[in-house]
Amino acid sequence: MTRPACSSNLLRALLILFAVAIGGTSRAEAAEAKDPCLLCHESLTPGIAADWGQSLHATEAVSCADCHVAQGEERPDIQEHYGQNIVVLVTPKDCARCHPKESEEFERSHHSRGAQFIGSLDNMLGEIVGGPQAVDVGCRQCHGSTVKAGPDGKLDPTTWPNTGIGRVNPDGSAGSCSACHARHAFSVGQVRQPENCGKCHMGPDHPQIEIYNESKHGILYQAHRERMNLDRPGGEWLPARDYPYPTCASCHMSATKNQPATHDVGLRISWTLRPLISTKLENADARRANMKDVCASCHSSGFVDNFYYQYDSLVVLYNEKFAKPAADLMRQLKAEGLITPVPFDDKIEWTYFKLWHHEGRRARHGAAMSGPDYAWWHGLYEVADNFYNEFLPEVEHLKPGLSAPVLESEHHRWRRGLSWEEVQKMLDFYRERYGQ
Repeated sequence: MTRPACSSNLLRALLILFAVAIGGTSRAEAAEAKDPCLLCHESLTPGIAADWGQSLHATEAVSCADCHVAQGEERPDIQEHYGQNIVVLVTPKDCARCHPKESEEFERSHHSRGAQFIGSLDNMLGEIVGGPQAVDVGCRQCHGSTVKAGPDGKLDPTTWPNTGIGRVNPDGSAGSCSACHARHAFSVGQVRQPENCGKCHMGPDHPQIEIYNESKHGILYQAHRERMNLDRPGGEWLPARDYPYPTCASCHMSATKNQPATHDVGLRISWTLRPLISTKLENADARRANMKDVCASCHSSGFVDNFYYQYDSLVVLYNEKFAKPAADLMRQLKAEGLITPVPFDDKIEWTYFKLWHHEGRRARHGAAMSGPDYAWWHGLYEVADNFYNEFLPEVEHLKPGLSAPVLESEHHRWRRGLSWEEVQKMLDFYRERYGQ
């Protein structure tokens, strides 16, 4: 590579340093003057330079070198670059030099373990059924890759670029701060916007951004976005005082009058809605109290308690009516050798996966985030459609009679027929409402 001619930039740097000495320039200009990276990258990668120039880092005189020049540690990704030992990846360990509290909270969070999905059915589908190339540009771009470096410190193209939230870095740290705080502005206003979380929290199996947009919370946010004061610094962003309506960040991470801001996104979540059967998380009562405190910024205690009653009831209904019976039937089929131990080589395994991983999650998340269409039509309706019209017939095909005890449950009483009074009630409604 030809080294860029930087003599004019060096002259400019000397002039800026002189201005700093006499008090005639800003801290951002001072950072630019001490940073030989920026002097060249203003012409090589002007977008990066401009992004940094608008950042709080620039205002606080945090230079490129402060983050990218190796700080004496041994790392496999160190590269020689114009006489400097640099690292391309800025990791949570690097950020912790200035942000120790945030780094420690993130390290405790479920986000930091995002790359630990190798043994999951999701990974089986991606890595083997789909192919590793699909995982590189799909799963790992949200979950995180294990970044590898060659002998020259250059990063392996199968593992980088990657800003997955649980990325395993060459220095041993886990996570990518830039998964949320996008380079090189690292804007706090950006991370408070729900679209920021929607990069990963979307789609058929975890449509949080779609549910949020449907919810009253999302409607109010979009209608009054200009009142959200998104760029207010740090942990000072408080409900009512600074913003009127909630975002993902305001509920899961931001401060209230009783709680500090946190980078541990699980501290306010009481149920786990990911697995085939939902369970309460460790310290669920404390976690729920944390979230209720957030809700109390805008809602009465009676409203909040009743919301949780409805939410819990839906999760229990899903567990007891569909998830547990389906899981038990799958166990019986495997125990009797009617389906193999290899995942997804039997059709019923695809049907069952969609039942809990897609449809069941949508129902549970819809209830959790006040998205009625996702709780029902995109959620529990599709669970029921799959369960009765796909899953149970496939069970019966493999072993006739196996599902009969399930249907004897009171949950499935309707399958045994409705009473004349129930039928008449529906007929009367349609005649009165539609004249039919």
